[in-house]
Amino acid sequence: MMDPRATETRVRSKGKTLASLAALGSAVLASSCCLPLLPFVAAAGAAGSSAFFVRLRPFLVAASIGFVALGFFQGWREKQCGRKPSRWSTLLLWFSAIVVVAFTFFPQGLANLIADLAGR
Repeated sequence: MMDPRATETRVRSKGKTLASLAALGSAVLASSCCLPLLPFVAAAGAAGSSAFFVRLRPFLVAASIGFVALGFFQGWREKQCGRKPSRWSTLLLWFSAIVVVAFTFFPQGLANLIADLAGR
């Protein structure tokens, strides 16, 4: 028989991981006005997608920050309940937070860096 506490820990850890992944996804979408999605496959539609996402950028940035905050809250709550958070979910959460901050404050700088790396 499975221990109910182990199952609950896995469920909480999955929630923290999903919040981190959602934050990463919305941060990338928020910066897609500067980073054309799939530039080699959809070069013709890049300008159109950039124009679409530039209008959604404030909402996507807010969603990114909200998902990172949710992940940190879930991690804090997990500690308050006496559970040890998994190393993977904690690492992913901090990586997500760093990426969200970078894409929020430096979207054009990251776009230039990616373009330089792709041009080599």
